[in-house]
Amino acid sequence: MKKVVLYSSNNCSHCDKAKAFLAQHNVTFRLCNVKTPAGQKELAKAGFRSIPVIKVADEYIVGYNEKQLKKLLALS
Repeated sequence: MKKVVLYSSNNCSHCDKAKAFLAQHNVTFRLCNVKTPAGQKELAKAGFRSIPVIKVADEYIVGYNEKQLKKLLALS
């Protein structure tokens, strides 16, 4: 399985949708809360300012895009 990281924060409806999608498809992922100093630094290092950002292997999805997620995760 590809390594997945979800950059998100509390009270973000699109982040919640992404979390639910990943859980529904039994995708193991690391949650990076961008409201923490470490999370902010990690998101900035990746070159992004908005959330959610989903990293799948070495590719990034900005925003919640179910179709693109399915493609990168090879889900049908």
